Amino acid sequence: MSISVIGIGYVGGALARLFARKHQVRVFDIDPPKTKSLPEGIIACETVDEAIQGADYILIAVPTDYDEKTHCFDTSSVDNVLQAIEEHAPHATAVIKSTIPVGYMEQADNKYRIDALFFSPEFLRETSALKDCLHPSRIIVGHRGQKEKATEFAEIMKELADEKDVPILLTGYREAEAIKLFSNTYLALRVSYFNELDTFAMLHHMDAADIIQGVCYDPRIGQGYNNPSFGYGGYCLPKDTKQLLNNFSSVPQNLIEAIVRSNDTRKKAVAERIVEEAKRRSPSPTIGIYRLVMKQGSDNFRQSAVIDLLALLLAADLKVQIYEPKIDADIFQGVPVCHTLDSFLGSSTLIVANRLDGNLKDVLGKVFTRDLFHEE
Repeated sequence: MSISVIGIGYVGGALARLFARKHQVRVFDIDPPKTKSLPEGIIACETVDEAIQGADYILIAVPTDYDEKTHCFDTSSVDNVLQAIEEHAPHATAVIKSTIPVGYMEQADNKYRIDALFFSPEFLRETSALKDCLHPSRIIVGHRGQKEKATEFAEIMKELADEKDVPILLTGYREAEAIKLFSNTYLALRVSYFNELDTFAMLHHMDAADIIQGVCYDPRIGQGYNNPSFGYGGYCLPKDTKQLLNNFSSVPQNLIEAIVRSNDTRKKAVAERIVEEAKRRSPSPTIGIYRLVMKQGSDNFRQSAVIDLLALLLAADLKVQIYEPKIDADIFQGVPVCHTLDSFLGSSTLIVANRLDGNLKDVLGKVFTRDLFHEE
């Protein structure tokens, strides 16, 4: 079978590797270097048209960033791919993997003349995307009146996975779109809950780790997503929560808006505590931001809570410097970047780290973090 994957971010890259286990795979990305990291046998194409020619299935995994002006995902990249499919491969089965607003699929199905158009959301973590593909929690396929073809695609996905006892759910378009947004918003809710618990404990000089452990021993609550941070960030949670809030525009709600607002409140509370601690240590402190990435193993700063925290610290008129090996420049957003770890550690009065690692083990006495459980 011939498979095309358009968009080779961490989702598209993992899907290309998954399907290449048994099928011929061609890929395209507007950033060609991304395709060079794929295994031998996966064919990198120079254009979308070339990649989709003759394909049986076309998987669309292009970015859909949240537009702060329209308060909605920018789906123009998905539209561009669908237009190309309509023109060059209308008889293929097109499967959107990109996250989209509730209601998008119905509009697209009405607009583009494509034989089969499905939405099959992915629930992958950036740092373990291929593993999550091989061991999916569920396979969701949203369709409109094409149950047989939707079932066929779901079974292909299941056959490629190492995990064989995978639940399959076929739904309508809107239900599949909502599953993705509500899933990520629940995760954001959980992160926000434990962050607010931590803020309470921090300001009342209590041991947040003890409180969290005591709460999470309840099996109904469990241990996942309970390690405090500076706020949720990354590819999915910030944009998906805002998009869901937009979809609630005509629906009574309090909780969804609170989740979005809670993340900003958390970052402000952390920033205030950092400023207080830095000034306690020195009348003219230098705050060192250790890493801009949200988690170990990540290679991006996209929607990083650390960058928002950086802006808040700069607004407090404090001297700030950054250590981030993934930045080659000497300045990032007006802030000097230290390229030598020892120099950074030695010259920082207070080191701010969203997550701890071995580089900080000898300077823990001047590290500010809310990473209570030191998760890898």
